[in-house]
Amino acid sequence: MDLKGFDHPGRTAGDGTRSVKVMIAGGFGTGKTTMVRSVSDIKPLTTEETLTQASVDVDHLIGVADKAETTVSLDFGKIGINDELVLYLFGTPGQERFWFLWNGLFKGALGAVVLVDTRRLASSFRAIEEMERQDVPFVIALNVFPDSKDHPVDEIRDALDIAPHIPIVACDARDRASSRDVLVALIRHLKERSAVAGEPR
Repeated sequence: MDLKGFDHPGRTAGDGTRSVKVMIAGGFGTGKTTMVRSVSDIKPLTTEETLTQASVDVDHLIGVADKAETTVSLDFGKIGINDELVLYLFGTPGQERFWFLWNGLFKGALGAVVLVDTRRLASSFRAIEEMERQDVPFVIALNVFPDSKDHPVDEIRDALDIAPHIPIVACDARDRASSRDVLVALIRHLKERSAVAGEPR
């Protein structure tokens, strides 16, 4: 990928490689930890804990009743997109009781992927609102589950109430190549935004 004109605050290493912080966000059970695990070049750091009976009245498991673990702090991974660019991935916790951690996690982030489960669109509303509030550029990644229905992209865009310029891509968070394609789509989106911002007015 050509990075010419790609303006970002990432650090440049001695060998010319740029490093960028990217958030992997979304609602509870949308596949954030799965994506970080599948795409990371290193063994990812995860902070998953077992869901217990004590959390039944706190955690809303509608649509994810089989989920046995949950992220309680963050997930961390790293992927080299090419010889010039390395992404440091920070996965957010999806449960409402851990949302207070988001402000700290978003500091220094260049962009984000918002994972969406089309069976439970409302679960990702909060993540989208947070991107807009913190003015973090993002792409929507529709994580395709075995029983997901095929919805037209325009319907998804309307239901999520997101602007026409925000990319929506389908993915399988379990698949490394698919997850990498989502990250490449984010980088392209960031380059386009940077190019538009640099145009004379």
